Amino acid sequence: MHGLRFAVLGPVRAWRHDTELDLGTPQQRAVLAVLLLRRGRTATAEELVDALWGEEPPVRAMTALRTYASRLRAVLEPERAARQKATLMVSEAGGYALRLPRAALDLSVFEDGLSAAEEARRAGDLDQAADALHSALEVWDGEPLCGIHGDWAEAQRVHLEEQRLTALETRYAIDLERGRAAKSVADLTELTIAHPLRERLRGLLMLALYRCGRQAEALAVYADTRRVLVDELGIDPGPELTELHAKVLAGDASLAEKQPVRPVEPARPLPVPAQLPADVADFTGRAAIVGELTGVLAEADRTAMPVVTVAGIGGIGKTTLAVHVGHAVRPQYPDGQLFAELRGAGPDPAGPEAVLGAFLRALGTPDKDVPAGLEERSALLRSRLADRRMLVLLDDARDADQVRPLLPGSPGCAVIVTSRSRLAGVPAARTVDLDGLVTDEAITLFGRIAGEQRVEDEREIAAEVAAACGHLPLAVRIVGSRLASRRSWSMATIAERLTDERRRLDEMRVGNHTVSATFELGYGQLYDEQARAFRLLALPDMHDVPLHAAAAVLGLPVTATEDLLESLVDASLLETPAPGRYRYHDLLRLFARRQAEKYDSEVARADAPHRMLDFYFASARNAYLTAESGDGERLSTPETRGTEFATAGEALAWLGGETANLCAVIAEATRGDAPDLAIAADLLLSLEPLIMSGTHLWEFEQTARLVVTAALEKNDARSRGRAGYMLGLILHAAFRLDESEASLRSTVELAEASGDGHIWAEALNGVGVVTFEHRRYEDAFAFFQRAADAFADLGSTECEADCLSNVARAAAELHRDKEALDTAERSLELFRALGSAVGAAKAMQFLGAILDGMGRPEEAIPHYLDCLAVFRSTGLRLREHHTLYRLAESHLRAGRPVEAVAHAEEALAIAREIGQRFGEGRALEVLGRALTADGRPDDGRTCWEQALAVFQALDAPAADDVRALLDRAPAPR
Repeated sequence: MHGLRFAVLGPVRAWRHDTELDLGTPQQRAVLAVLLLRRGRTATAEELVDALWGEEPPVRAMTALRTYASRLRAVLEPERAARQKATLMVSEAGGYALRLPRAALDLSVFEDGLSAAEEARRAGDLDQAADALHSALEVWDGEPLCGIHGDWAEAQRVHLEEQRLTALETRYAIDLERGRAAKSVADLTELTIAHPLRERLRGLLMLALYRCGRQAEALAVYADTRRVLVDELGIDPGPELTELHAKVLAGDASLAEKQPVRPVEPARPLPVPAQLPADVADFTGRAAIVGELTGVLAEADRTAMPVVTVAGIGGIGKTTLAVHVGHAVRPQYPDGQLFAELRGAGPDPAGPEAVLGAFLRALGTPDKDVPAGLEERSALLRSRLADRRMLVLLDDARDADQVRPLLPGSPGCAVIVTSRSRLAGVPAARTVDLDGLVTDEAITLFGRIAGEQRVEDEREIAAEVAAACGHLPLAVRIVGSRLASRRSWSMATIAERLTDERRRLDEMRVGNHTVSATFELGYGQLYDEQARAFRLLALPDMHDVPLHAAAAVLGLPVTATEDLLESLVDASLLETPAPGRYRYHDLLRLFARRQAEKYDSEVARADAPHRMLDFYFASARNAYLTAESGDGERLSTPETRGTEFATAGEALAWLGGETANLCAVIAEATRGDAPDLAIAADLLLSLEPLIMSGTHLWEFEQTARLVVTAALEKNDARSRGRAGYMLGLILHAAFRLDESEASLRSTVELAEASGDGHIWAEALNGVGVVTFEHRRYEDAFAFFQRAADAFADLGSTECEADCLSNVARAAAELHRDKEALDTAERSLELFRALGSAVGAAKAMQFLGAILDGMGRPEEAIPHYLDCLAVFRSTGLRLREHHTLYRLAESHLRAGRPVEAVAHAEEALAIAREIGQRFGEGRALEVLGRALTADGRPDDGRTCWEQALAVFQALDAPAADDVRALLDRAPAPR
């Protein structure tokens, strides 16, 4: 945030890095102070005026406020252009908000220190608690909000000073627990003089004196306290101080100084996910329902898990209610809260398998340990949640079949489910059919958004607005926000705009009203480019819409697109779950699509999903070319440039982060007439670098099968062959070798029949890889050679070089050493001639393996070190793993087991990090050999046992090799 930091615990000040900023007049500083204490929440213009001037603001208060805001923006964002959108001090809903990281404000640093101290104290670490409190109190710099005047500032000062005194009391209480009574007496004496009416400070001073052997002085403190309280307030000391006095008088043993208990190092805690969305600050009404649901969910003595279902039409407030109730019962579920959007209202509901995978990862399950099947994932979730108290919120469920696999089995857990329909197949302890707000509640909510006084002055018209909104919370919120942002409109103006029933969404009805007019009200205020963006971006079936993808669909520059989308966010027509990403509420998406049917031609409506698909294809193609350093000859040419990447690591990170949307756009392209199926097949083909890393294999397999099925229905042999090739690679990465070989052999036939030369050659190479894994080296050699010849005929030198490396591997396994070495060196020459650093590194790795296999490890190691440097610099973690494994083998063969152990351990760590199960088994196997050679046979045996378990789970032939090692190994000592 441009190095900014702010202070309110003293004079109101601001710095950029180490330079203090000139914040102007006290009134201008007061505006900043209000916004800082709002912690990112919007302060309306009325609230700011009230804070600055109280009940008697000047006539031109609003003008002065805007002047102060403009000057503050100039100080805080000096590099912002005149018409550029503010990113720090933003305008929204008729007011202002400061968007700051938490650590930028001294008050937040103070509060975080208090929290850390409390956590350390609960854990028994008194020293750490005292240090945290000391650090927290050090951020204070005198009287809070010093120099700011008025009733608001004085009220805030009282509140902040109370926090400081409470922290001081806690600090000295901890010091007494730590046996530091003598060091505390002087400070406590000074504090009680400054704050003579605070009984807790007096009690701490009495206890400190008593523990220093000064019983008489402790009793004198009590007598003085009683006198002051009687004289000043006419009351006696409270029961706690009175009880302490009695104990001091009696010399009670319980007051003796306790020896501090040193904390025991705690075991590493299980993750405690806290996934509930934020509770809305202006939650209104529903008191009876909230009370009933919290009672069900907070019931202590229960033998079965409570499941609460909330049903109702979209926009009725199901999610808001569920999240509010979830926060209300959080203390009853200390082990965490899980949340999932099930997207049941859309055409692409979330699969239970994907949701279970996300839940298991949130609970600390490594990606490699997440099972592939639905039943296995569901069973593992129930096991993870057994004997834990955890709340699960499942939002927007489609049906009971989607929900049942996601339910825990422990009575200590609880579940809240929202859905548009009643879920008859879910065993619910309580089902709520949610209706609209009652009139008073709707008016209250409307007032909180549009301005309470404004609404109260015209309450009858406000009731008409609430009725026109169907008492639907979402509609009330949108109308209220629109009114709040248009000060020239009257209540009558907005009420009149809501009377036209023809503008209301037919599908969402409550009595004689629908929510359509609410959306029309917002949509009707948009200028043409805003409206077009709102309509077109709703057409592709996306989980969310990244900024650059939106720009591609709209055909606009990124900056102009961001301005459009942010204006739609301001109008409450889009949400922004993360910077640069946007999404629709399900009802707004439906509304936007209906508007597109009215205003956009069939060609324009078809073009939006096409542009989205083309953007993702272009970006994935760029990622493929960056990660593989290839020329992309096998891929068609997209219409747009897409996102570009500087390194392979960056490309792979983008592919991994966009997996959900990549699968979504491919799936959408397989529906209906599927005119873009060929692009979808090429997009799938571009995902090869990510698939080879072994992540998201289940999701990619389902997506590839959708393309295969659609291509079969369209009699599109080219797309079917390409998707079949990728399916073979996916199955190979999952080590389902027989299925992989079948898919790849089918692809060879399809690609040959359709004349898809590149895929025909790739599939031949793929069959060679699978047969090589099966140790059918003669077959593998033949397929590799055919593939290399095919690529040579196509003029694809890089692919030819890749295949030649494979030919060399197979020749080496067939003990045709000279042929293997010559072929490997030919591959390296081709890559170097092309200037492909990554390709040359791959060839060097194969050359090193062949040299090592020929008994020449000292010649192999330099090749490995050279290619290792390339793979590390480009972020190719899988290839880095392969190289480290090979280095371990060569060092072991050269008689250097210590070096072999180091490289094998690093290879093992990478394999586990990226979820490469076969690589994990291979690293364990060579690590076992290295440990055994280093004189640690028991450790070696342990590694082999783990490797055997991995290979057996994969049904890999390497399991036989490990069994042989275990058979020859000495018995454990």
